[in-house]
Amino acid sequence: MNATSNASTSSTVKGTVVRGRLPNTHYRTREYLTEREVERLMKAAGHNRHGHRDATMILLAFRHGLRASELCSLRWEQVDLGHGRLHVSRAKNGVPSVHPLTGTELRALRRLQREQEPGRYVFMSERGAPMGAVGFRRMMGRLGKAAKMPFPVHPHMLRHAAGFKLANQGVDTRSLQHYLGHKNIQHTVRYIIPSCHPTGFETSGRIEPHRKA
Repeated sequence: MNATSNASTSSTVKGTVVRGRLPNTHYRTREYLTEREVERLMKAAGHNRHGHRDATMILLAFRHGLRASELCSLRWEQVDLGHGRLHVSRAKNGVPSVHPLTGTELRALRRLQREQEPGRYVFMSERGAPMGAVGFRRMMGRLGKAAKMPFPVHPHMLRHAAGFKLANQGVDTRSLQHYLGHKNIQHTVRYIIPSCHPTGFETSGRIEPHRKA
């Protein structure tokens, strides 16, 4: 009798256990940043020990819709400072492409090249190794708190911010798909559907990385 009762209780408890990760909406109120929020993060990065490097990482991830792994694996051979081009290699079997670099990005990258030790990778740690995706994720979390964001911040928000910004500027779906490196256009449609469009992308688009006083 007791054994039957215990088995029933155990079964009921197990039935209520939720296994695995819940949807992102359970942890975060939204999955993108507005342009003004990106500016706030870059300003907060300016107070870091490596403020210029950190702000430049945010700038490039936002401008080019880079995933954390794509950003951290970026090599100088992919950066054409002379012609103002960035050769983007995509993760997840994405489509590679060539993006133009703005004057702001070129100035930031040239300064970064001058200030850090010579190396193959664009973004280096204090130990002389390339910045890792995990480290960048932690950095973004800290900057989100420093910038007093009302929600947790993570690197992929910069990629979504790029998609929504370009869609709000009127970039067509196919061009946006190519820019973000999506193999499947269904991943791009989220930025085009009017009901998905966030507000807050009305700024001019001029974002300056941290400058030393």
